[in-house]
Amino acid sequence: MTTQSLQENRTKSGPSPLVAWFSLALIFAAVYFASLFTPPLQDDVDAGHAQASQYMAETGDLVTLHINGIRYLEKPPLPYWFAAAAYKVFGENVFSTHLANSLAVLGCAWIAYLWAFRAWGRRAAFYAALGVLTAVGPFLWTRFSIPEALLSFLLLFALYSFLSGLESQRPIRFYGMWAALALATLTKGLIAPVFFLAAAIPLLALSGQWRRWRDLKPFSGTLLFLVIAAPWHILAGLANPTQGHPVGNHPTPGNVHGFWYFYFLNEHVFRFLGTRWPHDYNRMPIAVYWLAHLVWLFPWSLFLPALLVVAWKTRRGWLQHLRRDAGQTVDFYLDHAAREDVATYVARLKFRVRTNWLLGLYAAFILLFFSLSTNQEYYTFPAWPALLILIAGLLANTEERRSNDEGRPLLSLAWLTGAQAVFAIVGVLAALALGWGLWESRNLPFVSDIGTLLAHRDVGDYTLATSHFFDLTGPSFAALRLPASLAAIALLIGPAVSWWLRLKRKHLAATTILALTSVIFLVAAHIAFARFEPMLSSKQLADAILAKGSPADTFIIYGDQSDASSVIFYTHNFLRKPAELVMQPCSPYGEGSSLLWGSCWPDAPKIFLSEDQLRQQWGTGERKWLFAQDTKQQKVQQLLTGRLYPVQSIADKALWTDRPLQ
Repeated sequence: MTTQSLQENRTKSGPSPLVAWFSLALIFAAVYFASLFTPPLQDDVDAGHAQASQYMAETGDLVTLHINGIRYLEKPPLPYWFAAAAYKVFGENVFSTHLANSLAVLGCAWIAYLWAFRAWGRRAAFYAALGVLTAVGPFLWTRFSIPEALLSFLLLFALYSFLSGLESQRPIRFYGMWAALALATLTKGLIAPVFFLAAAIPLLALSGQWRRWRDLKPFSGTLLFLVIAAPWHILAGLANPTQGHPVGNHPTPGNVHGFWYFYFLNEHVFRFLGTRWPHDYNRMPIAVYWLAHLVWLFPWSLFLPALLVVAWKTRRGWLQHLRRDAGQTVDFYLDHAAREDVATYVARLKFRVRTNWLLGLYAAFILLFFSLSTNQEYYTFPAWPALLILIAGLLANTEERRSNDEGRPLLSLAWLTGAQAVFAIVGVLAALALGWGLWESRNLPFVSDIGTLLAHRDVGDYTLATSHFFDLTGPSFAALRLPASLAAIALLIGPAVSWWLRLKRKHLAATTILALTSVIFLVAAHIAFARFEPMLSSKQLADAILAKGSPADTFIIYGDQSDASSVIFYTHNFLRKPAELVMQPCSPYGEGSSLLWGSCWPDAPKIFLSEDQLRQQWGTGERKWLFAQDTKQQKVQQLLTGRLYPVQSIADKALWTDRPLQ
């Protein structure tokens, strides 16, 4: 077989696009679409952001976000625009709230497929899309309403448009790049162009492509960027000007910086420096931060060591084929004279090398950026699709070169077999752990309220998104028997079968089984996630108010709105007024963080009560409903002794009313 034939065979060794996308569509439906309906919206950020979209859909105000009637100036509007539009079409529910997140992941899979196909061929394209759809991180961090998935898609689209535009010299690609960057800025703020430029500028410098700067349409492209991104920022600043005479970064009642200060300085500069007010966030320990990416990229992180080894082994040739004049020497053509189409080979080789550089620079900058800044577990989400594409390219290239016996491979297949062995061992250990949990709970009845079975270990002061995972106990498996059994079986069998297929040199089948194991595990994980509804969401308490209350009633939260934001969302159309909060407005101590700045505005609704005001109002006028989490329930009982009528308790939350129910 000729070298050219081997090259063509490699590009066709994966499933056809039709078969690949039929398989990917089924996986998306099982993992992402089916999970759009449960559980209900969660308290804190999930239902809080949903309230902002709910306000937009009902008032038509697309400029200033509001949560529980209070200005919410922290976030750009694009995710809320999407959710508000979905509310108009599908109703105000969890499906509409999370739809954009799921579609963004599908968009990342689409770009990953196109990118890897052009750089490495069919097999890599299939693996890249599989990686996006079956990695733990993208699934885990699309269970609630945050903008990272949409940001990741838009930045990946911009990067692909940038690189493919340089290769094909099609101006429309660069306009797509500028438009995607503008939309990404409307999704997450100024970090979008910063992340993009941190990868694009070094690539232009290293490849010598900076001389083609005019091809990037810098003037008309910047104008397009501003036309899309600037109007909202200008309108938001005009609609939310500085009030009074604020001093420093701590607002006081009636004296608060306007949108431009709050958004650009407090939310961008001061957040990065760790001096943002209020300080309502934590930072992952540095070792945990880096090691966590083995989880977020799992099971594909099994091949991450191999990627690093190949990068190190080829370090002396990193710049080879990167520059524009690579492949134009006589020696190069003599070396590849056996190829029927040297020009096509050179174009693919350049695109592959530049892909490695661009995605590598992009992912590395994001990881380093958040290692220095304040962070949450999901902040590095935009780097994950890039890393998954690189892993897919390495995996496919290693499999194909070995099976086709095309020269000396850069990486021995022992690396892949070893990774599969690790997966098999991890699978057995995980299955044993799940089995232990099931055994510990074998004599316990099924308990629908899993919150009553959890410990409260307060890891990270509950400021990290994964803090509640550490509250799991053996007895809590009484509520998780089905998903735990499903996950245990998948992890016990799938990795072993995948390893066996790898030993048999059936590489495509081995990698596909690895992905399918992850699919079953993620489906089980979502079933388990839905079982946490009583702990994560307060919708059951909202249902009690809807069933037993009247529109004239008042809902009161002893604490911040985030404690019961799902109750506010689900009762909004019934009560038609904001919830009242027993807490200090514009707190100098940073309490009520999501509403802190907005509550300092002179025209903020009078929804804040002191304990004395609650005591005086309780039992007067129309019916009152009072919510409190476990840490505050004793205070409520002491404050209103003998005047509380319990309605319902779930997990660590309680709902009372001020008079007997009929």
